[in-house]
Amino acid sequence: MSVLTVEHVTHGFGGRQILEDASFRLMKGEHIGLIGANGEGKTTFLNIITGQLTPDSGKVEWARRVKVGYLDQHASLTRGKTIRDVLREAFQGMFDLEAEMLAMYDRMGDTPEDEMDALLADVGEIQETLEHGGFYTLDAKIEEVANGLGLGDIGLEKDVADLSGGQRTKVLLTKLLLENPTILILDEPTNFLDVGHIEWLTRYLQNYENSFILVSHDLPFLNAVINVIYHVENAVLTRYTGDYEQFQAMHAVKKAQEARAYERQQQEIEKMEDFIARNKARVATRGMANSRQKRLDKMEVLEKPREKPKPTFSFREARTPSRFVVTAKDLVLGYDEPLTRPVNLALERNQKIAICGVNGLGKSTLLKTLLGVIPPYSGKVERGDYLEPGYFEQESSRDNRNTALEEVWQEYPGMSNYEVRAALARSGLTTEHITSQMMVLSGGESAKVRLTKVMLKEVNWLVLDEPTNHLDQEAKDELKRALKEYKGTILLVSHEPDFYEDWVTGVWNVEDWTTKIV
Repeated sequence: MSVLTVEHVTHGFGGRQILEDASFRLMKGEHIGLIGANGEGKTTFLNIITGQLTPDSGKVEWARRVKVGYLDQHASLTRGKTIRDVLREAFQGMFDLEAEMLAMYDRMGDTPEDEMDALLADVGEIQETLEHGGFYTLDAKIEEVANGLGLGDIGLEKDVADLSGGQRTKVLLTKLLLENPTILILDEPTNFLDVGHIEWLTRYLQNYENSFILVSHDLPFLNAVINVIYHVENAVLTRYTGDYEQFQAMHAVKKAQEARAYERQQQEIEKMEDFIARNKARVATRGMANSRQKRLDKMEVLEKPREKPKPTFSFREARTPSRFVVTAKDLVLGYDEPLTRPVNLALERNQKIAICGVNGLGKSTLLKTLLGVIPPYSGKVERGDYLEPGYFEQESSRDNRNTALEEVWQEYPGMSNYEVRAALARSGLTTEHITSQMMVLSGGESAKVRLTKVMLKEVNWLVLDEPTNHLDQEAKDELKRALKEYKGTILLVSHEPDFYEDWVTGVWNVEDWTTKIV
């Protein structure tokens, strides 16, 4: 049974074709991975099927009585509400039923005897619905899922207005899972989860009885939970049955077949054109030449398989700094309250350190404190001599109206238009991306622009906060290669051990320093 049918959907944006004649179906119980390179239109497709965006043409049809749950990372959370308050909203229908039942009990004292039986029947029906839905064990259910995704570490009584972007996403994801919709739609749900919580979410989705559509560049996670792949490439959606590894094998075969078919047709066209050119002027062979010209005119010419621009990353090295890049004595991280106990740290020249640990314990705060962007809560930080840091922040502003070109130009006004465009092109961005506003670029495209800014600077200390969050696999592999080759010092925050384990010289786990219970 199909719960979602998409037929012949076409959509463009600013002269850029994102989807062309795309068709898609979601069957009951299917676990679909929606994959494709950065900027291919995955999030646009999700916005179309959830009704947030109207396609230029085509039809989107959901089955009747389907409850769709979409992880919208930009949803607003109201100041004054605790995390627990927001999570209890997942069961608002049950609380409304309880209120209705209590109102019926209040009316019973004034209800005539002949109406009492009907009222008691209504109360009994509501009571049964609440019990069957687990209403009286809701808080235990809330705490189970909240702890699985790490909200227990933050504290369920914390005001949602005081949460970081990653913590907000955790709250929205937890609420969504508690709502238990018929269809889950998840766009990069692991971006703000650490390893332990990704493992919990993996088990949850493996046992999820309903259907879901998942966009993720975390391939081990994706591979573990899906059984169908939809691949979007060059505005076309293609369905593959199986996991990601099976898709890779089938896709490679398909690309090879397309390339061979194109080459064969090009050879045939070349032969026909040569024959026509040599024979159209001779009376004896003019008929054959005209016949071949007609065949050539009617031929449906195959399009040359398009290759996406591949990113090439490299970091420019500045002069050698002092032996100790940064040291910290009795350092306590925090803003209004301490996040850690006093810690002593020393980062030496040419060390490559990964920083891990659950979210909310101060990984980003540590980077900003060591860089001098924010002061320590207490303690002392000393930076070495001749430092030239290159800082990649985790997220960019959602309201940035600069084009990608302007974004780089503002930081490097001495560069020519050609030089800026060439630098962005090396990061795998096309002319369309380069002239698009930052706010309309995909997360991966925006990350490539910000990486470009770091790569244009001569640096001897790379400070990278979750640089892989939105990058597709090809870009991740290229970034990993570039970081392995870089001779300077690296401080990297990442929740992907697969990305850093084989090249870092050490790991700092903030869970070892925190004052919170982990």
